[in-house]
Amino acid sequence: MNTISVAAERTYNVTLDCSWEAQLPHQRELVFLVPESLRNIAGDSLKDFDLIFLPDGENQKTITNYAGVLEELAKRNLGRDGVLVGLGGGATTDLTGFVAATYLRGIDWIAVPTTVAGMVDAAIGGKTGINLQAGKNLAGAFHSPISVLIDYTWLKTLPQRDINAGLAEAVKCGFIADPTILELFQSNVEANIKQIVSRAVSVKANVVSQDFKESFHREILNYGHTLGHAIEWDSGYELRHGEAISIGMVYAAALSAKYSNLPGDVVTLHQEILQSLELPITYSSGAWSRLYETMLVDKKARNNQIRFVLLESIGSCRRGEGISEEELRKIYLEMIGE
Repeated sequence: MNTISVAAERTYNVTLDCSWEAQLPHQRELVFLVPESLRNIAGDSLKDFDLIFLPDGENQKTITNYAGVLEELAKRNLGRDGVLVGLGGGATTDLTGFVAATYLRGIDWIAVPTTVAGMVDAAIGGKTGINLQAGKNLAGAFHSPISVLIDYTWLKTLPQRDINAGLAEAVKCGFIADPTILELFQSNVEANIKQIVSRAVSVKANVVSQDFKESFHREILNYGHTLGHAIEWDSGYELRHGEAISIGMVYAAALSAKYSNLPGDVVTLHQEILQSLELPITYSSGAWSRLYETMLVDKKARNNQIRFVLLESIGSCRRGEGISEEELRKIYLEMIGE
């Protein structure tokens, strides 16, 4: 067991390789938000807790579910000394954090991520939120958990597709900040997965500690996410978050080659690592107009200009904006081979 500290609006620890139940503050009133898929997987480990079950995946991040959880907490008369526990993937921790940020004007919450994507990304950093009809994560708040508990035994419950999709966020951390992660991916991923997760957590913790509310430096964590979020939305969430981000990173690398002089071998390395994880690197040619319109309402856009994170080299990023729709479309079509 080891800990990584995150300094945000309050300092908290990410505890890795722990027994999650043993780390809970059992002296406080706990209410769990849990996706339906964990009802059978978790089994008896949840029988003594107060549970609110949610739909699986992004389907839980709706205004209706958000309001429903608030009403459930009010029925329980949960006080400001209570603690919400988000036990599940990134969608669950996103929703839990947003509920915690707004119920009684803010209560404590704990993230217990059960997916790779949750462990390396969604549960860390204090970004919380839900989706709107116009796009992903358009309503939310910055509200850090008091603790993040990473128990690797959850990995045994995941299908390989979900593991690989979650690892896309770790690949991102390798390109934006830590080339050692990329070396681990080029070795034995299964044997190195704990080290990959730990190093990715360190990258995110370091970035968030420098720039909690994303004034500039934290933007590098959005590498691949501008197009990636649009693709995830366009697919109706048939694609996993990491699968969409995989395509988004390949596109961002192609943009970086043209606008930031990213070497061609680094562009190729994106494709090689992501394909080795059986992640997609292309999308539909007919989707461009929909994707472009979705990117225009992306929360990262400013003054009706789409904003990207571009790589100059491994570990060095800059902001890219003001690229014309014609150029963006051209590079997209080149990426998918048309």
